Formats: sequence, C-alpha cells, structure tokens
Amino acid sequence: MADNRRSRLITQGVARSPNRAMLRAVGFKDGDFDKPIVGVANGHSTLNPCNAGIQPLVDRAMVALEAAGAKPQVFGFPTVTDGIGMGTEAMKYSLVSREVIADAVETSVNGQAMDGALVVGGCDKNMPGGMMALARMNVPGIFVYAGTIKPGKWKGQDLTIVSAFEAVGAFTAGKMIEEDFVGIERNACPSVGACGGQYTANTMSSSFEALGMSLLGSSQMASPDSEKADSAAESARVLVQAVHNNLRPRDIITRKSLENAVALVMATGGSTNAVLHYLAIASAAGVKWTIDDFERVRRKVPVLCDLKPSGRFVAVDFHRTGGVPQVLKILLNNGVLHGECMTIHGKTMAEMLKDVPDQPRADQQVIRPWSDPMYKQGHLTILKGNLATEGCVAKITGLKKTSITGPARVFDSEPACMKAIMAKKIKPGDVIVIRYEGPKGGPGMQEMLAPTSALIGQGLGESVGLLTDGRFSGGTWGMVVGHVAPEAFVGGTIALVKEGDSVTIDAKKRLIRLNVSAKELAARRRKWKAPKPRYTRGLLGKYTRLVSTASKGAVTDLD
Repeated sequence: MADNRRSRLITQGVARSPNRAMLRAVGFKDGDFDKPIVGVANGHSTLNPCNAGIQPLVDRAMVALEAAGAKPQVFGFPTVTDGIGMGTEAMKYSLVSREVIADAVETSVNGQAMDGALVVGGCDKNMPGGMMALARMNVPGIFVYAGTIKPGKWKGQDLTIVSAFEAVGAFTAGKMIEEDFVGIERNACPSVGACGGQYTANTMSSSFEALGMSLLGSSQMASPDSEKADSAAESARVLVQAVHNNLRPRDIITRKSLENAVALVMATGGSTNAVLHYLAIASAAGVKWTIDDFERVRRKVPVLCDLKPSGRFVAVDFHRTGGVPQVLKILLNNGVLHGECMTIHGKTMAEMLKDVPDQPRADQQVIRPWSDPMYKQGHLTILKGNLATEGCVAKITGLKKTSITGPARVFDSEPACMKAIMAKKIKPGDVIVIRYEGPKGGPGMQEMLAPTSALIGQGLGESVGLLTDGRFSGGTWGMVVGHVAPEAFVGGTIALVKEGDSVTIDAKKRLIRLNVSAKELAARRRKWKAPKPRYTRGLLGKYTRLVSTASKGAVTDLD
C-alpha cells in the first residue's frame, strides 16, 4: 500500500494533535487516522438538470468508500448552466468556470493533502475542469459522470435541449405552429441529467472512458437510473484500489491514451469543444499534444455513430446498443486504439475490452460497423489560412457541401448577430463573422448555439457559413468554424474583415481564407486599434489577463 500523505501528516507525533482534534469534530475515530483520506468533489447543484441528480451518486460513493476502507471527505465546486446562460452575458462565465473548477478541486485536495480524489460532475465544464485538476495534482483519481438526461417526447419525436433552440428559429421563420413551439419547450427536458445528444457533456464523459479515467461502460447511463448510482459506488471501490496501488492520473493520461480519447470523439461525432478541452487536459498532464494532432487522428478514424446533433439517436440509445466499449472494441480491432494503455481499473484497455463483441449488434442502427461508417474520416477538422494562422475547428457532419465562398456579414458580438438573424437579414450564401468573442475578447469564448440553431430553424444551416473566434455548443451543426486564432482582440486577421469581403471556408482543403490582398490587409492592420477589455476587475478581468490563445486550450496557467 502507498504511504498515505494525509494520514501521515495527521499521525506524526504530538505536533499533529490539533489536526486530529479537528478531524474528530467531523466524525473521525481512532482507527480512521490510518485510512487513506479520499476527497469527493461534489458538483451537485439545483441550477441545472445536468447537476441536479448528483447528490444521490455522491451519497452512494461515500458509503462505498467507507466500506472499502477509506475515509471520504466531501467538498463542493461551482458549476455554470450553459443552456440557461446561452446568448446572454452570463455565458461569458461558462469556459471560465472550467478553470475555476480545476482550481477549486486542486485547492481542496492539495490544501488538505488528500490521498485520492473522486470527482462527480455533470454540466459541460465539470468534466474537463475536474480532469485538469486530477492531472495537475497527480494523486489517484477517478471521474464519475452524473449521467445523461432521458429524451423528451413531442408527437412521437425524441427531443433534446437543442430542439428548443432550433424551434426558436423555425417559429420565427413561420415554419412551426405555436402548438409545436410550446410543446417542444415544455417537453424537451423531462428528467435530471446532461443534454442528451453527443453534445459536449456526453462527448467528454464518453472520451474519459477511452482515456482510462472513468469506469468502462459508465458514461452514457441515464442520470435517474439505478445503474448510474451503482456505477458511482463501483467507481469508489476502484479508486480505493488505485490508492493502494499508487496508480496515478499521469500513469494513465499519456500521449497514447489522449489519442484513444480523441479517436473516440471522432468515432462518435462529438463536440468541437473536445479540441479545446483536450489541449487543456494535455497541458495539465504535461503531455505534448497540439492542435495538429487532432487532424492526424481524424484522418484515420471514421465516424461510426449516428448520434445527435446531426444524427438521429440520443445517448440512452447509444448506451443500450453497446455504448463506448463497443466503439472502442471496433477501434481496437482496426488498429486505431492503443490497447496497451493503462486504465483506472488497473488493467490495460485491451484487457478491459476482451469480452466485448467484435461487431456491433445487427438489430440496431446507432453504432455502425467499420465497413459501413457514417463518414470515412472524422468530422472535426483543423483549418488554417490567413484568417486563422494558428488554426481553427470545423465540424462537418450532416453537410452535403463542405465548402462555401461568400460575402462576409460582420458582427462584433453574438447578440448583434442574433438580432440580424431574427430580423431575417441573413441570406443563403452569406458567411457570418462573429468576432471579439475569443478567450480574451469575450472574454470566455461564448458558445454560439442560439445563432446556429436559429439558422437551422430558418432552413439556412446548409447554405450559410459562420466563423467565430468564440466557440460552439456541442449541439451545433452546420457550416460552422470556431476557435479562430489568433482572435480579434489581439489583432488576428478576423479583426480586419470588412462587411462584404469574400471569405472561403473549405473543409476538404482544410482552408479558411479572407480573399483580400496581403497589401490591403497590411494597410488595414496599420489602422486597427486594440479595443479596451470589456472587464478589468473580478474573475473575468483576471481571466482576460491570464488566458492563452484557443490554439493552446485557452488555459490560464501556461509558463
């Protein structure tokens, strides 16, 4: 058994007696001081359905930790509700909360020298924030996902939260009657749990299985179901074993396991946010990983799953038909998964997948065989060009056309763009440019779910391009390009685009270009002046000063 750092600190002689006295006040007894102390990071919150079902999972984990011979200590961390804050000033705090969560978990675990950490989270930034903390601290740790929401139903159709956003555009365009508009809003979210498609939360949770840091088969369970609480208890037992074996996150999070996680993201049609978050996780783990590595993985991994937002099925369908383990086994059999990577179970990935069928079940359509993929290559492609010399991310699933050249429609904020869309001022062939929404400029890279969903609802998803130095929700699809870097706030080329300029987005050529001469761009650059930061004090002011470029993960702790 590893030497427990916290229990060692509280048992070393007379000098440690005040520590013991304080711990007795929270329930420690004589025998407990020799047990490993495991921190349980509790993301429970009634602010959103994603996190509202967490407390029962924490309760089960606490009991299981005690039974396994550990002494659990629970603490909280904040969460931000993306779906509620979307399109408002509150949304600026979403990505920022990832850093706050990582800092909060690190502070509690390292501040009390705990021997391990079990992180339980639900909404989008809980997963990367928690994983960044585990990678930084490098004490034995595991991530427990709160689970997915069950699909809503309206007139026989499965609903997710994105259905409500798209309904806004459809209703405004006169393509939906009020009865359906109201019905969708009232029925889109029928239970606790995170957004039900392969959006950001489910993308990150499922990729954590591939990374080796969550229980295999646990990520797509519905939050209200008993198996989800059972998996929390099993996670606790597995973690205690990892503490005894001194199996640490950096033994698991390696360049090869990161490649496994990104391969899973590609195979399932996951969120563009995975690019940002895995750059940040790699940075926290001290693993060399760049934006170009995503393109390297994309080329060899097909999209195997027919999942929302651009597909037909939701997370509970995915889970019922074999889920992440089935996809990983297909990837392993076809040479694009590193089976030798260690997992939190204490076994290699290949050992964990030994009993999973080689082929998906024939009676389902959610997971496709390798021989018949949805798309022959991954869907998240890294574009470069004079508009994004550091790179940007395009999501190309569900599109008949993967390129567009058209006149720029330029907006210096998301609300300004949304106003134009709702006023029906955007036409087929336009290329929308939303800028000054990057890591520093926003600050915080707001997600553009409201404008992209409104475009889909108005029937413009295939015919209008949109690029931004901000981000997109995992629920976004269409001809969209995000994370444009360098961002406008620091003088990136996106700051120099004028209304009506010709812009090209070409996913096949991996190109994003402003069709303006270098001489003209140089002249515009000489006239450009950096704007004043939107915030100078408080959390957003601090974030503006510290945050890196999106091409390095928009992190706040680079050297």
